Amino acid sequence: MPDEITALIVDDHEVVREGLRLSLSRAPHIRVVGEAGDGAAAVELSLRRKPDVIIMDVRMPGMDGLEATRLLLDQDPEAKVLIFTAYSERSLLTRGFESGAKGYILKEAPHSTLVRAIEKVAEGEAYVDPALMPEFLAARDQGEMLTAREREILQLLADGMSNADVAAKLFISQETVKSHVRHILTKLEADTRTHAVAIALREAIID
Repeated sequence: MPDEITALIVDDHEVVREGLRLSLSRAPHIRVVGEAGDGAAAVELSLRRKPDVIIMDVRMPGMDGLEATRLLLDQDPEAKVLIFTAYSERSLLTRGFESGAKGYILKEAPHSTLVRAIEKVAEGEAYVDPALMPEFLAARDQGEMLTAREREILQLLADGMSNADVAAKLFISQETVKSHVRHILTKLEADTRTHAVAIALREAIID
């Protein structure tokens, strides 16, 4: 684990941001490098500050946290988002992971759970609040979730497109395509793109 983990706090309520900042100040290895009150500001600040972990509220006016997560990961596939929410509906949990978030934690989680979630996500691991585990298991019945963008890229690979073709079609860089492909291979436990496509077709992840 790095000596220091940098974090960005995203929540539309100032009192929540303040409480979170105060809580994290008790963890000497976590440093808050910025705060945002809505999704658009979160994306802009994340791309500029490059924090190790973005702690993202879901319900915000304008662009919500899930939309912000999708947009951010489209521009920086290496960004690590920890969804921070007071809501435990199953549909939100599924959508949270489909957006590309690495972790999911409830706002009422104790300090130690929050710190552990941040540490895990900073290391690139998935983390689910223990209180959400039953919903999480139900939501993830279909195996490790691919994001909507990853499924889209996988479908294009299955159609025989090269990284360059995919990049041109989706208006993203080839580096971004390569990064998405790496994540796809990891999630599907595939050795090659062809292997990933075969698994996805077999599991009906793509047509």
